[in-house]
Amino acid sequence: MVQVFTRLIPLLLLLALARPGFAAQGLAIDPATCLGCHGNKISADLMANSVHGKNGCTSCHIEIVELAKHMRGEIKVGKVQCVRCHKKEAAEHAKSIHSEKGIGCAQCHTDMHSHTYWNKDKRRVLVKCTQCHKDERGFTQSVHGKGVLAGNQDSAACNDCHNLHEIKALGDPNSHSNREFHTKVCLRCHADQKLVERNHISEVAVKSYMESYHGKNYRLGYPEKVAGCADCHTAHAILPSKDPKSSVNPANLVQTCSKCHAKGSMLFTKFYAHGEHNDREKYPILFYTFIAMTGLLIGTFTVFWIHTLLWMIRGFVENREKAAALEEGVILHHVPDGHKQYRRFKRVHVFMHLLVIISFLGLSLTGLPLKFSDQIWAKFLMDLYGGAPNAGFIHRICAGITFVYFAMALFMSIHFLFLRKDIKGNPLQRLFGPDSLCPNLRDISDVIGMVRWFFFKGPKPAFERWTYWEKFDFIAVFWGMFAIGGSGLMLWFPEFFGMLLPGWAFNVATIIHSDEALLATGFIFSVHFFNTHGRPEKFPMDFVIFNGQMSKHEFVEERGDQWARYEKEGITEKFAAKKSSGIFYDFCLKAFGFTALFIGITLLMLMIYAFMHPHH
Repeated sequence: MVQVFTRLIPLLLLLALARPGFAAQGLAIDPATCLGCHGNKISADLMANSVHGKNGCTSCHIEIVELAKHMRGEIKVGKVQCVRCHKKEAAEHAKSIHSEKGIGCAQCHTDMHSHTYWNKDKRRVLVKCTQCHKDERGFTQSVHGKGVLAGNQDSAACNDCHNLHEIKALGDPNSHSNREFHTKVCLRCHADQKLVERNHISEVAVKSYMESYHGKNYRLGYPEKVAGCADCHTAHAILPSKDPKSSVNPANLVQTCSKCHAKGSMLFTKFYAHGEHNDREKYPILFYTFIAMTGLLIGTFTVFWIHTLLWMIRGFVENREKAAALEEGVILHHVPDGHKQYRRFKRVHVFMHLLVIISFLGLSLTGLPLKFSDQIWAKFLMDLYGGAPNAGFIHRICAGITFVYFAMALFMSIHFLFLRKDIKGNPLQRLFGPDSLCPNLRDISDVIGMVRWFFFKGPKPAFERWTYWEKFDFIAVFWGMFAIGGSGLMLWFPEFFGMLLPGWAFNVATIIHSDEALLATGFIFSVHFFNTHGRPEKFPMDFVIFNGQMSKHEFVEERGDQWARYEKEGITEKFAAKKSSGIFYDFCLKAFGFTALFIGITLLMLMIYAFMHPHH
């Protein structure tokens, strides 16, 4: 009886104190009143110092509006609805995997009555998450986890990648969103220059990744087709490469690379994943390869762009002179039967050139978006093809066509040197003869004569069958096949070549392939297009490569020495065209030619724009 009476005294006193609350309907219940009963579970001091300390108990427990009824058990107390105050957080949580699994606020925020503001202390997040996600506790031993536990607020904690409340399910491991997540979350910190600088982290990680094949595809919007950061470094157990447990430790690289490259070898793992061609000390091979390719680019473009500019000016003046002479009734170069057509190219040559145009435009249209993956137009083109994988498939088909016409050129060269009966001389004489595309001493005098003509110091040279710029184009194909074709094959079949060559050879191949492609496209779409179609004498198109024919007037004026040689040998009529090409043929081929010109010039403009407006 004494014990019962002792327990009733506080309750009676509490009721006595609460009587004014009954009388004044509508006033909030004092939290101190609540603590009279719940003080054994809730600390008044902790509650007062918590984020909810300034709230009354009934701010959350809204059903309790009459204390007496509550004390008699007549009011059913429901679950607290945090959304009433925390609308943003609740909305995020509603879209999370936690909500889907039935995990509510209180299951993470177990300290509702003593909860204090986290002040962005990531250590609290890490402790909270690892209470349930015990499988991920290896994270605490990673470079990120150790940084967080040491109090470095720049180091990545769970919320930096997965957010605090809107925690999404990763879903299908091969899905676009999942694969994008593997890299996107890493860029949040590693692309932050200030954060990287103050934490003494390598600044080249993001830049070198974005310049790689993997990074370019990621930036173009196709992360599901390439490796992301987490594929090499793992998602949680990220360790320095020197750590034996690290996925990027040399001893573990074969296993890591083999996830994507099934036939990865120790040689293959010598690849510089974050190699920088600007770093001469760490990567001298890449540095000097880049210097050599850059020198080739600058040297070639400087010489030929100056040549093009001088020719453009001199050709314009010459056209004006011809027009003035015609006005005065003077014919400067009268050629009897000047409109008669002669055959310059055979059908096989026309066919080969069509293969060149189709393959080169296909390679350019699919390769340049990868080269300039930071450009909006590059993303547009890739989407137009249906994605980077489709572009890669088209690129390889066009590469196959390139090998076909190159093989044809090799066969025709051998046939020219050793088998043809209509050309005099032994193979050496044929190689340096007037019908050969191999440079010879005459080309030196032609170059000098052309420069003199540019500066109004002499007449334009009377060329033989091939001009020096045409020979340069032909020789460039051989160099191009060695450089761009060889490097392209390496990048096409990395696992095969990875068994024969060290991995850094792929870094070298990437530089050569990229820069040689830039040289080829820039040269063809500017210099070659001018030499064949854009020069004042031929603008807007020289159709000879499409139908193989040219008039006697053009023949004599452009290749006077070749015509003179044919006349001397009495074989001019051997090359007379039996009939001119048909209207339908000409219409279709000219439409094709102008389309090719338009595509090439458009790509040239886009390349120039990309260099002038780089995006990062």
